[in-house]
Amino acid sequence: MALDHFDVVIIGAGLSGVGAAHHLQTNCPDRAYVILEGRQAIGGTWDLFRYPGIRSDSDMYTLGYAFKPWTEAKAIADGPSILKYVRDTAKDEGIEGHIRFGHRVQTAAWSTTDGLWTVESQVDGKPVQVTCQFLFLCGGYYNYDRGYTPDFPGAKDFKGDLVHPQHWPENLDYAGKKVVVIGSGATAVTLVPEMAKTAAHVTMLQRSPTYVVSRPAEDTMANKLRKWLPAMLAYQIIRWRNVLGGMVFYNLARNRPDRTKAGIINMVKAELGPDYDVATHFTPSYNPWDQRLCLVPDADLFIAIKGGKAAVVTDHIETFTPTGIKLKSGAELPADVVVTATGLNLQVFNGLQLIVDGKAIDPGTTLSYKGMMYSDVPNLASSFGYTNASWTLKCDLTCEYVCRLLNHMKKTGTHQATPRNTDPDMGLEPWLDFSSGYVQRSIADFPKQGSKAPWKLHQNYARDMMSLRFAALDDGVLTFS
Repeated sequence: MALDHFDVVIIGAGLSGVGAAHHLQTNCPDRAYVILEGRQAIGGTWDLFRYPGIRSDSDMYTLGYAFKPWTEAKAIADGPSILKYVRDTAKDEGIEGHIRFGHRVQTAAWSTTDGLWTVESQVDGKPVQVTCQFLFLCGGYYNYDRGYTPDFPGAKDFKGDLVHPQHWPENLDYAGKKVVVIGSGATAVTLVPEMAKTAAHVTMLQRSPTYVVSRPAEDTMANKLRKWLPAMLAYQIIRWRNVLGGMVFYNLARNRPDRTKAGIINMVKAELGPDYDVATHFTPSYNPWDQRLCLVPDADLFIAIKGGKAAVVTDHIETFTPTGIKLKSGAELPADVVVTATGLNLQVFNGLQLIVDGKAIDPGTTLSYKGMMYSDVPNLASSFGYTNASWTLKCDLTCEYVCRLLNHMKKTGTHQATPRNTDPDMGLEPWLDFSSGYVQRSIADFPKQGSKAPWKLHQNYARDMMSLRFAALDDGVLTFS
């Protein structure tokens, strides 16, 4: 029986996958595509995570698609609003009919002889295959099946509820209870003020502090512009204002870290007052943007702390007890509910095993080309966003590039595009230059970046725009055959 064949197979029906489908339909309308989604719903991250207060940690004028204005009042949006935005896009664009749900992709094998990928998924426990000319990985960068939880001593003795945010129990009741949230990242600073609304008390337990920055949930200028200007024009103005503002702040943080650090710490002091121990609980040992900054809308975390509904404890866990957590300082935190906001497990190539002409690809031995393709791997790209800005900014550029590439191949009659490094002096660097634990645990398994273009990642939207939107495709590194 002949396999179903598509010009393009997209992996993942989340924010990135739906965006990729739009770009294909718009820029390559003659190409047949399918989206293979492992779960039973559109939305990816925004459908998976159901913990209290789930929201974006980027503004929606840059996290939103370039082609679809964000029109809600809140720029720092809640998870259900973002999920609706993604699903509305899929519905309005006619993308829904291209999605095959329940397809957990396991392997993808490339044949140079046939010029095709054979993509195999598990569907209801049975293997199902399709073929395609081009494979587009849009499933994000972390393992959807399980989050990261350290092996805490004594955790099995704890008599309360122990939950990870990635697997939030639907009927967890924490009203009037003592809650400890372990962690200091984006998830923790989201959970603490939200749970504090009904819990008896919430403690954020952290080993070390994170930079926390407050900004208004609503963008006053954006909301005014939408009244005066067409929606798309207002959206683009605010989008570019935020892009440029983010670039300026990032460069300032990198070039003048001490000044940036002082500015952030002073903002926290202004929020919490002169008597609060900001040095212990909100002053990291690293420089800004060595890890992602945490965003809190309308200072909600600081308000919860000042109101006595929440507290921050900086210490290490010695052991769980039946009734809480004993710390290495000797203190004990009583808890009815403990939330392990301890991070994600990163996953390379969306968890696929890639095979090229019978040889399994070891991701850690490949070089990342323009942050989206991989050395010696033909006709494959992945949509991977920024670490220092909104995810979708880079994804939109990547989708545009893939469409340019597909149209170039059709125009020139070529069937295979493969990045190849022929520079013996090319230095190797980690794909992500981030000190965060979730990165350091997995970075050795990821592709490397090179020391020179086009193998070098700049985490810079303006430079990427020139490279992906305007630079020549046939650059001597990307080889066509």
